[in-house]
Amino acid sequence: MRLDRFLTVFVCCLLIGFSSPVLAAGTLDKIKTSKTISFGYRELAIPYSYVGEDNQPTGYSVDLCLKVAASLIRQLGLDELQLQWLPVTPESRIAKLKSGQIDIECGSTISSLSRMEEVDFTLPIAIEGLGYLSRRSSGIKRLEDLNGKRLAVILGSPGERALAEVVSRKRLVVDLVRVTEHQQAVASLLRGRADAYVADRSQLVAVALDSTNPSDWALGSESFSQEPVALMVRRNDASFRLAVNRELARLARSREIFVIHDRWFGFLTPPGPLLENLYLLNALPE
Repeated sequence: MRLDRFLTVFVCCLLIGFSSPVLAAGTLDKIKTSKTISFGYRELAIPYSYVGEDNQPTGYSVDLCLKVAASLIRQLGLDELQLQWLPVTPESRIAKLKSGQIDIECGSTISSLSRMEEVDFTLPIAIEGLGYLSRRSSGIKRLEDLNGKRLAVILGSPGERALAEVVSRKRLVVDLVRVTEHQQAVASLLRGRADAYVADRSQLVAVALDSTNPSDWALGSESFSQEPVALMVRRNDASFRLAVNRELARLARSREIFVIHDRWFGFLTPPGPLLENLYLLNALPE
């Protein structure tokens, strides 16, 4: 009986070891051997990760992943590194990461405790959450400036609930323009029926980018909620996560991260105090 149990455990260990070569060897070993890294990207997560006019992945997170790839060439002593880009969706991203189809996800994924049951996250790269978009000429620069304004919000959305809490806490008087879907809110904003639109910040950036003159718009530096965005990596692969974090920390120390942020968000808003502090905290010493 004891021998049978020993053989059963031994066989199970062998199966576990051979079932996932990527996890057994480690991502850095896999990258060094194959001289290839696989990036997962979102096709519509503007401005973090999307398909550009040249039909290639582009965006804020994509730029950061390109920096990570260049850093891995140096860290691993490689002459070159081939980049493979695989599209992922919110439904497929975790599965593709865990299976080894991608090594890192360059998207707009929120780092959360529930997701950490399956994957790991790098240092945060951005702060997502609910924000507000308005015409630059409106003079709306902070939450208090929303007082007396008409605000478009989707009925029953997280934006409506968060806005109600902020209005109550700050004792603002606003006129809510309640709509049933995103395009109606955008139409209200474009036609002047609303002074600002409250929604996810990434949605608002996409609205501005799709407009005729993106520079006409301003994104409030304050948010109704704060959620950290990070690059997603496989769980329990500390060496690879450290290699990625090493580059993200360098970008923060050198302040290159501000240049990259400005490339994708600067036409709407500079980094707010919360994001600036996040970058400063990311500037870990070697």
